[in-house]
Amino acid sequence: MDQNSKLFLLDAYALIYRAYYAFIKNPRVNSKGFNTSAVLGFVNTLEEVLKKENPTHIGVAFDPSGPTFRHEAYEQYKAQREETPEAIRLSVPIIKDIIRAYRIPILEVAGFEADDVIGTLATEAGLQGINTFMMTPDKDYGQLVTDRVFMYRPKYGDKEFEVMGVEQVKAKFDIQSPAQVIDMLGLMGDASDNIPGCPGVGEKTAQKLVAEFGSIENLLEHTDQLKGALKTKVETNREMIIFSKFLATIKTDVPIKLDMDALVREQADEETLRKIFDEMEFRALAERIFKKESQPLPSSTAGPLFAQPSGPIQGDLFAEIPTNGQEDDKNSTLQTLESIPYNYQLIDTQDKRSEIIQILLTSEILALDTETTGVDPMDAELVGMSFSIAENQAFYVPVPANHEEALKIVNEFRPLFENERSLKVGQNIKYDLLILQNMGIEVKGKLFDTMVAHYVLQPELRHNMDYLAEIYLRYQTIHIEELLGPKGKNQKNMRDLAPTDVYLYACEDADVTLKLKNILEEELKLHGAERLFYDIEMPLIPVLAHIESNGMLLDTEALKQSSNHFTAQLALIEQEIYALAGEEFNIASPKQVGEVLFDKLKIADKAKKTKTGQYVTSEEVLESMRHKHEIVEKILEHRGLKKLLGTYIDALPLLINPRTGRVHTSFNQTVTSTGRLSSSNPNLQNIPIRDENGKEIRKAFIPDEGCLFFSADYSQIELRIMAHLSEDKNMIDAFLSGYDIHAATAAKIYKIGLDEVNADMRRKAKTANFGIIYGISIFGLAERMNVDRKEAKELIDGYFETYPQVKTYMDKSIEVAREKGYVETIFHRKRFLPDINSRNAVVRGYAERNAINAPIQGSAADIIKVAMIRIYERFRRENIQAKMILQVHDELNFSVPLHEQEQVEHIVITEMENAYRMHVPLKADCGWGKNWLEAH
Repeated sequence: MDQNSKLFLLDAYALIYRAYYAFIKNPRVNSKGFNTSAVLGFVNTLEEVLKKENPTHIGVAFDPSGPTFRHEAYEQYKAQREETPEAIRLSVPIIKDIIRAYRIPILEVAGFEADDVIGTLATEAGLQGINTFMMTPDKDYGQLVTDRVFMYRPKYGDKEFEVMGVEQVKAKFDIQSPAQVIDMLGLMGDASDNIPGCPGVGEKTAQKLVAEFGSIENLLEHTDQLKGALKTKVETNREMIIFSKFLATIKTDVPIKLDMDALVREQADEETLRKIFDEMEFRALAERIFKKESQPLPSSTAGPLFAQPSGPIQGDLFAEIPTNGQEDDKNSTLQTLESIPYNYQLIDTQDKRSEIIQILLTSEILALDTETTGVDPMDAELVGMSFSIAENQAFYVPVPANHEEALKIVNEFRPLFENERSLKVGQNIKYDLLILQNMGIEVKGKLFDTMVAHYVLQPELRHNMDYLAEIYLRYQTIHIEELLGPKGKNQKNMRDLAPTDVYLYACEDADVTLKLKNILEEELKLHGAERLFYDIEMPLIPVLAHIESNGMLLDTEALKQSSNHFTAQLALIEQEIYALAGEEFNIASPKQVGEVLFDKLKIADKAKKTKTGQYVTSEEVLESMRHKHEIVEKILEHRGLKKLLGTYIDALPLLINPRTGRVHTSFNQTVTSTGRLSSSNPNLQNIPIRDENGKEIRKAFIPDEGCLFFSADYSQIELRIMAHLSEDKNMIDAFLSGYDIHAATAAKIYKIGLDEVNADMRRKAKTANFGIIYGISIFGLAERMNVDRKEAKELIDGYFETYPQVKTYMDKSIEVAREKGYVETIFHRKRFLPDINSRNAVVRGYAERNAINAPIQGSAADIIKVAMIRIYERFRRENIQAKMILQVHDELNFSVPLHEQEQVEHIVITEMENAYRMHVPLKADCGWGKNWLEAH
């Protein structure tokens, strides 16, 4: 065998589970409702290995169906494991089909686990001098490592692939030989496989015993050298220790032959893979793997691409196929497009523009798209506009770079954009509204956004045009690079391309948008989502465009002063940390922080480690140890300040738009599955406000000159929605009486008068109010309140005794989700929960919490959207000069001229409190100030 051979053996189920759980909070679901997380994750992992490591030989091992020899020997083996999630069970046959399409052998032997199959083949290959890599996250495989056999741990999160040889395994377990991994597991047990080990012996004790005695057998022969409780434990559990070692030992003599010829890596069956990827809707994955030009769009007998259209447009209106100066490019483009029956036209003269405007004005529906110089609407310039009023027909109008000339052309189309009788259709039409607004054009009339329509129907899926075209129209859209080759790769600035290069691409955007609209409007009817779409999501688009274009002013001098102050404070904290540590080290290095805290200062007996042996020093871990040493609090303070400086104080001034002098965030209407808006570039919804340092940032957001900052936010809206949905009499009475709901809850739970409730009781009741309605567990509540589980259980029991109908509502929500597969908000926004009936408790529990959470959080999101729309419309009707400048979930912010204070406050509070009528009143609090901090 060639010594350059490189054999990879993959532990299938370990990789599949890892892939599935990596997506557990954001599962990948295709348009058929199939959870593709496990399949996608596995293929991504396989592809990375094939490309990064280029193995010469490869095989994938699966556990067989039915019991193995370990189950027969020990009935409880792996008995505590949860039922395999349905999504994994359904994915395995597809993954096997994919492996076969890659022409990779599937290795499976009845009665033996994948570990044993890999152990047998890897050991034999190593003995033959073949470099062998066992790909698995499972630590048990460490026992098999030799100078020719390695563990290859997969990527996870931000961790890269890791190769572990003899020295790495010895270092990880602090042992003298990889074979001693078995002795370690025999003593300490393995909870994941239900291997008992020796009760009371953990990792540290196991390491100490293995270091002293070398093996379990030698330990048991010399128990007289042990003392006290440890001696009793080992001698009492002698048989259990021996049996645990048997269970932990990976077999290397499974009846399977190492056939290197059968394991030779072969060329994949591309056709079969494409079919599977198409069925799974893995378009991006297919493009990345195959890296070939997309297939031509579907052919039709309806006529050639540049056929003469019906109507008054004649002859020379039709453009030439772009050649880019090369005949080969022209021929390639012709081959790609010759069978398409589309009438796409370049409108590049005054006469053509006049004719086309008259035709477009006759239509009650206008699909439009703008081509620009970039993706930021506050910076981008208009390059061209495309329109469609009938399927398979579209027109592209190029706009020159000269601003005055561009304005003239755009103004010719003003009657079209301002025609209130026509429905304007777009994909992410907010972007087009902002681009045209920069040119002095206000788009009027009702809107239909195909991206938002699909979001309303399927919030968990993707909503970009390529995906929607593939799913609904069954073809892939043209990309600039398909027409232009490398020149067009990742093209963002359409100004760099000639109009003849852009127009097919632009026309298709408008055409596809119209086709999607025709399909999606029927889907909205079918699923009863019209009210949500037409009455809330569509009227919200101009509101968001208005807020984004308004932007927010920053007091840069205040931020500069804060930066100087916090930088100096950071330096002082660093010196304090060095003094407490007794040495200088890199505070930004988790590795060095772990070594100082746990090796040097020994602030914890059993410090948690990563799989690479590095101490875990995450914020969550350090928070739990804050009380153990003063240095921990200082490190947390240092991290907080550093994040504050890097993410906000020093970063925000760099994001000020030079043209407007303001910071402009983008509101994402189609990202969260609950209906909430999110904010990006920059994210202004996530500015910290809990501590004094975080408040410094809000102080820097100021209103326009001559204006005040006005902030209004809903008071306890989610609890009020819970009272409304559950119809719990006690909770409704508490709100109707005007009591502090947290104090009222505390009084009822502790069975005392309102005047007897102290601050600690109110704090616990507040935590319960917001935690329990989202399905928090006893453990979770205990951890959040820093109390023992007994008190947390008593609090939960008391809560449900106080508000019995809340518990009934929560149970009912889960029951409805199980029956329908989804839950709804008060405006019938659906949240689909495909895992609600999973037999895996972890997966099912996550879905159950969402079944309770989604109707509440989603209803709150819908209510403030209604309020935003009504406020915006009243401002316009009443000619209010004040501007809405930011939404942060339950909070709205405004820049208000001094003379409009009273009027604006009245409008905002009225519309917020009357956005939806419930069993309890909506209440909005408000404040005024010279900046955001003062106002809120």
